[in-house]
Amino acid sequence: MTTSKTLGRFPFATLALSSLLPLALLVSAQAQADCPRGDLDSLFCDEDGDMVADRPTDESQWANPDTLIFAYTPVEDPAIYSDIWQPFIDHLQEVTGRNVRFFAVQSNSAQVEAMRSGRLHIAGFSTGPTPFAVNLAGAVPFALMGSDDGQFGYTLQVFTHVDSDIEQMEDLKGKRVAHTSPTSNSGNLAPRALFPELGLVPDEDYEVVYSGSHDQSMLGVVARDYDAAPVASEVVERMAARGLYDEEDVRLIYESDRFPTTSYNYAHNLHPDLVEKIEEAFFSFDFAGTALGEEFEGVEKFIPINYQEHWEVIRTIQAANDVRYTREDLEKE
Repeated sequence: MTTSKTLGRFPFATLALSSLLPLALLVSAQAQADCPRGDLDSLFCDEDGDMVADRPTDESQWANPDTLIFAYTPVEDPAIYSDIWQPFIDHLQEVTGRNVRFFAVQSNSAQVEAMRSGRLHIAGFSTGPTPFAVNLAGAVPFALMGSDDGQFGYTLQVFTHVDSDIEQMEDLKGKRVAHTSPTSNSGNLAPRALFPELGLVPDEDYEVVYSGSHDQSMLGVVARDYDAAPVASEVVERMAARGLYDEEDVRLIYESDRFPTTSYNYAHNLHPDLVEKIEEAFFSFDFAGTALGEEFEGVEKFIPINYQEHWEVIRTIQAANDVRYTREDLEKE
């Protein structure tokens, strides 16, 4: 499953957000100057406090396009993903009764800009960029890919060698712990954000050594080159499945709540009848036997989510790493 693990500073292209916004949005911004909005851009309001943009109160500002533009998070080969998504595009067309076009985006910032300017109606935003899309573009996350039992995403796990004297997190004090790389979520950013709540500050309470990858961290724990290591659960599971290490050689001492994967969003100003059809299309789609199902192994359906609850851990991590949901931060490399 495609997952964004760079939650601190994203590799956004240096692409300025368009200042030529639709007139309706500019008028809306003037009318909503004093509304509650939290971290949302001044274009939006959040009267109900759910942390996402409210639909405009003026029905004349509701968008109800004949052609829906859908974009998936930037990938190395957009042409391949256009084919992979085609079964879903066909289903979305059938349920909504609208034409649907797949829009290949080149960067996270371009994708956010497209929704902000009204040129993108439905989008899959990567884990880290999702809060930027919510706050700057009025994106409303409503679905994630998951399994039939409702499971999704991955966790941060901390392993030590089974023969070590480390039984719990506080035992890491004074030890040598392998982080993966400075930009990794579960391998570095998440530990730096979450471990202090457990009374453990990386670089102060234990020595941080960068291994270079989750694989190297795990193999280093097995070889006892490191006393412990925070790693991504999905990587560890794949390693075990390939027989790269013996699960009996390690001990799990910590596991975080699940981090969400790519969020699926609609633009906040879409007509409510259209939103209902879009949600119906997502939640009725069957991955089995499709190219999409083959690409995202272990995924069986779209499951409903809400941004306020399911992105709380990501917002915590980003706040701890001084991320600000501004156009300036979005435009940074």
